[in-house]
Amino acid sequence: MNSTAFHPADILIPKKECDFSKWAVVACDQYTSEPEYWDDVYNEVGDADSALNLILPEIYLENEDVDSRISAIHRCMEKYIEKDIFEKYSNSVIYTERTQSNGILRQGIIGKIDLEEYDFSKGSTSQVRATEATVIERIPPRIKVRQEAALELPHIMILIDDPEGSVIEPLGRQTDNFEKLYDTELMQGGGSIRGYLVSREAQEKINEALCCLADPERFCRKYGLQNEPVLLFAMGDGNHSLATAKEFYEQLKASQPDKDFSSHPARYALAEIVNLHSPALEFEAIHRLVYDVDCEALINAMTNELQLSENPSEQFFTYVCGGQEKKVYIGKTSSNLSVGSLQNFLDRFVRENNGKIDYIHGSDTVKALAEKHNGIAFILPDMDKSQLFPTVIRDGALPRKTFSMGHAADKRYYIEARSIV
Repeated sequence: MNSTAFHPADILIPKKECDFSKWAVVACDQYTSEPEYWDDVYNEVGDADSALNLILPEIYLENEDVDSRISAIHRCMEKYIEKDIFEKYSNSVIYTERTQSNGILRQGIIGKIDLEEYDFSKGSTSQVRATEATVIERIPPRIKVRQEAALELPHIMILIDDPEGSVIEPLGRQTDNFEKLYDTELMQGGGSIRGYLVSREAQEKINEALCCLADPERFCRKYGLQNEPVLLFAMGDGNHSLATAKEFYEQLKASQPDKDFSSHPARYALAEIVNLHSPALEFEAIHRLVYDVDCEALINAMTNELQLSENPSEQFFTYVCGGQEKKVYIGKTSSNLSVGSLQNFLDRFVRENNGKIDYIHGSDTVKALAEKHNGIAFILPDMDKSQLFPTVIRDGALPRKTFSMGHAADKRYYIEARSIV
């Protein structure tokens, strides 16, 4: 049978006597400006076995004690393995049902992604692709965590474009036939989650459905293309975590060029696959704030270069300056999205004029900040989910900070682990 970059994995899950409400903690790249959140998590976990002890919250990434924190993580991994706290599910796929903080159900499947099928560089034609530019400088600190680590815990979420719901959704009707592995509330307002062991028969159905989505003729017909490489998996969350796994694997191969790494566990990364069309996934625009520039000069240059007008067209945005608000349409586009055409101009203007640009959630917030800093707020339209795959195919990647996918409390929580040594 043909296969895709997604495969069953040898998955480790804490044994049933574990307190999963203390084991599961939110993705390490959340609440990076809220130390009190992580203080509360440490207080709640206490001395209990917890994934918290196996991850490095990014809020501590620049701390002077970061190296000792990483060493403690590695020691705790060895300790948990020696204590035999995990149950191993070989060659398995986990089906998850996450009830988010807003009460909406998000379904997913957890397995491993073949890093040989992933390339995070812009313009990649691999089956698994980044959806936004990868900041290379963010990878080395993460590699330090992965080096010497016995385990990986993923907060990686990868999207498939499956409007018919052929891959994941059928599993929700079969849970009575699956073994339930965990069912827990999630701390700090994260909702709740259930996990089920997918049967071998259902695994085959998943593979068949994914292979159908990956059929080259069907793919090209779907997106109006001709002879284009298939994009099956697009990054949703955890882009830099998957990039770190990829870079570590490539470094490992380069260090031992005569060794066969085809079946090495570092070739893969544990990840959750979610349907782009899940009602739980909401894309919210991230707005732009530009300040420390000559606002009038920026508006004049922008109007000329983007050929802005009040004549309705497909791409548009609103800018607010000096209390005045104006909606404009882009006549000369340079991207598949409004945000891309605007970002291309702003990057160049800010670079040439020593200005500053920031990325802000919420239109009211960005307006208030523009007034505070005597700058310009750019309010962008929400991106329709259906634009994600076509834009990555056409532009290679989305502009940075194009959209936010859900609130911090609804990001992935760490539960599953996998041996990478």
